[in-house]
Amino acid sequence: MPAYPFERPLGAFPQRNGRTEFRVWAPNPETIALRLNGSDHALEPAGFDIFEATVDAQAGDDYAFVLDGVELPDPCSRWQPQGLRGPSRVVDPHTFEWTDGGFRPPGLADSIIYELHVGTFSPEGTFAGAIGYLAPLAELGITTIELMPVAEFPGERGWGYDGVYQSATQSSYGGPLELQKLVDAAHALGLAVILDVVHNHVGASGTKALLAYGPYFTDKHHTPWGAGLNVDDEQCDAVREWVCQSAEGWVRDFHIDGLRLDAIHAIVDSSPEHLVAEIARRVHAARPGALVIAESGLNDPRVMRVPELGGHGCDAAWADDFHHALRTLLTGDTDGWYAEFDSLALLAKAFKRPHVHDGTYSAFRKRRFGASAADVPPERFVVFSADHDQIGNRALGDRLPVETRALAAFCTLLSPFTPMLFQGEEYGERAPFQFFSDHIDPEIADATREGRRREFASFAEFSGEEVPDPQDVATFERSKLTRTGEPDGMLELHANLIRARRELVPPGDVDDVTFDERQGWLAVRRGEYTLLANFGRAAVHVPRERAEEVILATHEPTVEPGFVVLAGLSGALVR
Repeated sequence: MPAYPFERPLGAFPQRNGRTEFRVWAPNPETIALRLNGSDHALEPAGFDIFEATVDAQAGDDYAFVLDGVELPDPCSRWQPQGLRGPSRVVDPHTFEWTDGGFRPPGLADSIIYELHVGTFSPEGTFAGAIGYLAPLAELGITTIELMPVAEFPGERGWGYDGVYQSATQSSYGGPLELQKLVDAAHALGLAVILDVVHNHVGASGTKALLAYGPYFTDKHHTPWGAGLNVDDEQCDAVREWVCQSAEGWVRDFHIDGLRLDAIHAIVDSSPEHLVAEIARRVHAARPGALVIAESGLNDPRVMRVPELGGHGCDAAWADDFHHALRTLLTGDTDGWYAEFDSLALLAKAFKRPHVHDGTYSAFRKRRFGASAADVPPERFVVFSADHDQIGNRALGDRLPVETRALAAFCTLLSPFTPMLFQGEEYGERAPFQFFSDHIDPEIADATREGRRREFASFAEFSGEEVPDPQDVATFERSKLTRTGEPDGMLELHANLIRARRELVPPGDVDDVTFDERQGWLAVRRGEYTLLANFGRAAVHVPRERAEEVILATHEPTVEPGFVVLAGLSGALVR
């Protein structure tokens, strides 16, 4: 028995005898009752503002809590079939007949991650619709799909980062049982599944409902999206349990193979055990081998260090600096923070460890930033040339220019780090990925629309362009994959690069990096192989000490005595 009642399972849990156990934290209301099948049931206080009851109910029954006469969903709901403002539904995840007993997820060193958005990945925009498109990913060599957030968010379409009910599976995607089918189908194909979860804030459409129960938020900390979650202020223990039990549930009950924690730098916690460290500890205990991957804007290796050394114990972290250094060289884009990455020397540094800012001065931030991560193995960094943010947070959601895509894939997939592709990248998808939403509160919808326009009003790059309205369903529809791409041969190139990564290029640190800033070439030696890249638009002679064997290339190079001649924006793997 847990030491405190808030450590018991929160939410609704069917028992084998046709009854269901309900438990909720509610310090704020004067009265609270359980409404189930048209009747109200008393809840008994268990101490520490926890109320509980075991009543006749089974999976599929809808319920709500009645707080001071107002009917509200369960904060720990597993399913909101009618959306955020509807009743909660009792779910029994243990009735699903799994067929994945023999599946073993890959380790980070063997992983190639593929980020996808359920709503735009298939014409149906559902978990069921996604299943039919998984086999080609497995055949390509992808090992792991990473789902953008699926916790219940407002409306029927959105990125998912404004979710409210952290344990409820998005109703418009098909709900919890359909998610289990997707995971089981992925495992049958040999694909692991990582789920993106958001524990740094809650979508504004749900704050009023949560506050009716208790102090889920605190003015002690603020985030770019509003008040921070109450993880270290008065009455924070149940809020921490709300988060951690949700994380445990995804990996335990849905066989999710890992979690990607969104923007952990926005989780401010003065507790002896930081919330991120607690999540990592409990996820690892709930499903041994499950990964916890952090998105951290801190460039702080502490995120991946073990707790015994003062770390958070995450298995890996996204590495934005690698993207920034690569994109700047590929596109010449030096707006905003990209201005700090306009150098081949910095990409050379990123190939050794992708903390370009590792204690160096950041002119964008006007202070020194980051710390060295030399002690962190390279596979514990997830790198990419595109992700949902780096595409979707551009005004028009445009992907990398066509002429740069092959070299971007070459550098990412043959890096010493764990590579990640964004949906459609493998064949050069033509459709953009724009920012879209379906807010159910008019004032939030208007604020989102106007905020998006203001954000890009001063960008010369977008002068004369109409920033797409995120609330317009057409913005969402434009972002669906067309499964047509350019340039030709991208899918074959990705297959060859993945094969080379597995069969030829040795794992671990790079041995040496050389470059010529003026001519625009970079050479990265890994064992007996060398990655040659030309970031210039014109052909370049890369000096080599001996004749080279070309293993694969984005564009056919020419081998001359003492040189390999690379076309503009091209790469070659040589030996």
